[in-house]
Amino acid sequence: MNPAVVTLQSGHLPLLVSIPHAGECLPERFSCQMSPAARKIADTDWHLPRLYAFALEMGASVLQANYSRYIIDVNRPPDGSSLYPGQGGTGLCALETFRGESLYTETAGVPDAAEIALRIRDYWEPYHAALRTEIARMRGHHPHILVWEAHSIAGVLPRLFEGRLPDLNIGTFDGVACATQLRDAAIAAASASPFTWSVDARFKGGFITRHYGKPEEGVHAVQLEMAQHLYMSEQEPYAYQEERAAMLLPTLKAMVQDSLAALQQVH
Repeated sequence: MNPAVVTLQSGHLPLLVSIPHAGECLPERFSCQMSPAARKIADTDWHLPRLYAFALEMGASVLQANYSRYIIDVNRPPDGSSLYPGQGGTGLCALETFRGESLYTETAGVPDAAEIALRIRDYWEPYHAALRTEIARMRGHHPHILVWEAHSIAGVLPRLFEGRLPDLNIGTFDGVACATQLRDAAIAAASASPFTWSVDARFKGGFITRHYGKPEEGVHAVQLEMAQHLYMSEQEPYAYQEERAAMLLPTLKAMVQDSLAALQQVH
């Protein structure tokens, strides 16, 4: 039996961790049209619910998508427009993996406009409906809230970026998506760590960060795109690595907790 489209666990803190790309479910209706490379779902943001379990223990809300981003990417604009014009990437309904491998077999062809509309209705909209509802609930209790966009990606992907990606990639849409205090707190925690980091460089924040991050309305959004080698193996079967994760977690917790604490400085 297939899982629910989304899973939402509501907490009491003004913190919502959004995990849009951890979904591993790829139903037969889709996989039968897809290539062997697609069926590996290699571009999943593996193990993030496990890695961010500390946020649930803190009392945060956690929202995650349960279906593969290869069906539809809920962190892309529904009109299919590019987040990074002129740069390599994948769209609303990707046609290739991050490594340039075709997702669809030649006989199946690519999804047409009608199919994309169905996927928006069945998978994209439920995630955003849950996100909007939880943001509204939290804003009813708190004057300011933080939407922490949790992501991870392989550290070397020539199709998307040159060389090796920094370990920790903070995205705030060039400071538009959150108050300065939160951006500064995330930077300070990253810079105090043993890891390399960047801010608003290759990853400035996806659709969720850009669309929902409205600090003037009390909603602050910060995206963290982590290199996967920090906590897992980047080769099949993409195993979680306890020792690596244990080294990362103090920094990850500090970035989240310090950004959350910075909300108290916002008026």
